[in-house]
Amino acid sequence: MYAFIWRKLPFGVVGKLTGSVLLVAATVALLWYVAFPWAEPLLPFDDVQVESGVPAETGGDPVTVETPAGDEHELPYDTDQNNPAPPSPSR
Repeated sequence: MYAFIWRKLPFGVVGKLTGSVLLVAATVALLWYVAFPWAEPLLPFDDVQVESGVPAETGGDPVTVETPAGDEHELPYDTDQNNPAPPSPSR
């Protein structure tokens, strides 16, 4: 297909390169401004639902987890695991 398009573009190599760039730009613009905005409402990327800690069937109040003061930057996992020390420099 690309060879067919390349053969059909006029004006030698410079014209073919210019025509190819214009065809690619037109295709990207068509996708960006027409196809993607049309398809966006059909895609589920914005259908996010955040659930509380209590299932809806129980009718209970949502669970809130309080973070102790000073622990807001604590990581819930070990950062040294699978992280070997760098090798010592050899002389």
